[in-house]
Amino acid sequence: MATAVVEERQLLKAMTWWDGFVVALANPGFLIAALGASIGALGTTGAFVLWTVSVLLGALQNNIYAELATMFPTKSGGIALFAHEAWRKYFSFVGPIATFGYWFAWSSVLAINGLVVGTLVQSEWFSGSAWAHSGAGFDLNLAILLGIIAILLVWLFNIFGVRPAVWFGYVTGGLLLIPAFVLMFLPYLTGDWSSDNMQWSIGSGGGLALALTWLYFMGWSAYGFEAVAAFAPEYHSPETDTPKALRASAAFSVLVYALLPLGLGGTLGTKAVADDPTFIAFYTQAFDAIVGNALGNVMIFCLVAGLILSMNTATMDGSRALFGIARDGMTVKQLGVLNKHNVPARAMTLDMVLNLFLLTYFASAIEIVAAGNLGYILAHVFALSGFLLLRRDRPDWPRPIRLSSIWLPIAGMLVAANLLFIVVGGFIYSDKYGYGWDKTLIGIIVLLISLVLYAFRHIVQDKTGIRLREETPTRPEEEAPPVAPPPAAVTTT
Repeated sequence: MATAVVEERQLLKAMTWWDGFVVALANPGFLIAALGASIGALGTTGAFVLWTVSVLLGALQNNIYAELATMFPTKSGGIALFAHEAWRKYFSFVGPIATFGYWFAWSSVLAINGLVVGTLVQSEWFSGSAWAHSGAGFDLNLAILLGIIAILLVWLFNIFGVRPAVWFGYVTGGLLLIPAFVLMFLPYLTGDWSSDNMQWSIGSGGGLALALTWLYFMGWSAYGFEAVAAFAPEYHSPETDTPKALRASAAFSVLVYALLPLGLGGTLGTKAVADDPTFIAFYTQAFDAIVGNALGNVMIFCLVAGLILSMNTATMDGSRALFGIARDGMTVKQLGVLNKHNVPARAMTLDMVLNLFLLTYFASAIEIVAAGNLGYILAHVFALSGFLLLRRDRPDWPRPIRLSSIWLPIAGMLVAANLLFIVVGGFIYSDKYGYGWDKTLIGIIVLLISLVLYAFRHIVQDKTGIRLREETPTRPEEEAPPVAPPPAAVTTT
């Protein structure tokens, strides 16, 4: 008797904690995409204060995710996976809601930064180009075309495996640090920074309601370094590499998110940024003021490279979230497949197609942020509350990192804060201080689609029916078999 077993592809253990940290170097790119709009609404001082508050909240959350990541070192999906594991005992729909909300926000980074890249390149090197075409609600111009090229480039890098994507991150991450540090530190040495350029516009612009609305938007960017948890199965030693990557990325991001708005704001002032209709092109003015026109060109090139790194991170993270939920039975089976390079290419391709749509349909980067933000902040709410549930429901589950009991009320306060941001920024003041109720509605529609796909998976593909509650193990060795059974052995005589 000879037995041939059909092997199922698995994610490769090809990353160290340092590789995860390098992926998180993309985070300044997320800040760059939203900083201009925040300065226009809050003033330079207001933006500096709120970005600092937001990134500190993200750092506290990241420490909690370090414990959760070490509990599930073999599962892909990051914070959405943590939410699913904690909540499926009580309400199985939380899993698909959290994951699709998380995926949509991360996926939209490609369109956001693609638009930022295109706008910067056009502003710096092709400012005379004015051609544009519109039709059926879609737009095409040079900035959008350049963004499309960037999206396709990142997609190609990722479908050929994680190592090329990580090495690409080393190169572009290093380049991004150059303009980031120029904006953070050089203005004080050149004399371009002035306290007269720091203005507080929150009080006159809307007070607490305005601040809470912007804390809602800022979470999309300032919480983003949690992405390194999504690669847990791909680290050489998930139990030690994952928390190291989470904490190193948090420390780096706190530094950047506090000092970059302060340095840039004190160099240009509120009016110079607010007068830029794109809320992006003003970076060329800042670099020209600090280092001169010639070196300004170099800075823009490095900045563009770093933004492409952000797109690379989004592709890696978002695709693994889809792959993880498909493997856990929360969406259609077809997304839980790896290609011959052991990466979720189908999920990456879906990301790419979605972002080509977003890039050509929306008018600005911040509007795309607004559309994806509801699901993203909601995923944090479910993951943080999941930390509390898992402490109660699975006390004997192995925790290579176990936080002290003080982190239980901290998690509760973070849950309440994020819920407040959603209610105020996503609903009550979405039209007055945000970017429109219609953007929140898009987020709601995405979450409803996730439930439809969840129902399709269980009713049509698996034929198991929908259970509102699922049995959960108390120890890893009690884990139930996956929803989709493994391929049967092929027996030949």
